[in-house]
Amino acid sequence: MGKIEEKKFQKLNALLKSSYELFITKGISQTSIHDIVQKAGVAKGTFYLYFKDKYEIRDRLVVKTAERLFLKGYQELQKEKFAEEDAAKMFEEKTIFLIDYVLEELQKNKLMLQFLSKNLSRGFFHLALEPHEYSSEVKLIDYYYKVLEENPTVHLRNPEIMLFLIVELAGATSFSTILENDPISFEQLKPELYSAIRAIIQSHIEVDGHET
Repeated sequence: MGKIEEKKFQKLNALLKSSYELFITKGISQTSIHDIVQKAGVAKGTFYLYFKDKYEIRDRLVVKTAERLFLKGYQELQKEKFAEEDAAKMFEEKTIFLIDYVLEELQKNKLMLQFLSKNLSRGFFHLALEPHEYSSEVKLIDYYYKVLEENPTVHLRNPEIMLFLIVELAGATSFSTILENDPISFEQLKPELYSAIRAIIQSHIEVDGHET
């Protein structure tokens, strides 16, 4: 990377870092582009070289934040030892482990949860984002396919739809329970949520070509 590209990258990172800190402390509606560039130490025109408005930078930050969460979860998954079970059951347990890790991290960091605001699935699917010169190259759906590859006899019907359903369900239901204990506490929700996730997996999973 040349000096010019390095400076561009540094400015972009400063904008992303400053925006994230302001969004989670002040809220998006109370944060202006002036606030962002002032905190980042760059000119206002620099902001518009990368983003059209604060909502575009919010969307990219949502993706980056969710990506980091799921990537850490995947890394922890690789350290975990699972009981020797049939392939379908092991795949199910790995999926539950990943979702549980992410939700536990969000419970520890409620400001992050508020910022994500039920948008966990963007971290997997990069929803609503246009291609960008400095977009992350991480594709978390690929990591999920690696989990599948570890269980080669398991086949999924519409795996991306299944994963979208699971992540949307987990994100939406945990948001209110973690932040407001509404309508029940997060601890009360978890067994019911994971039961529903297992049902979604079982409805999409096939073993050696046969539906379970």
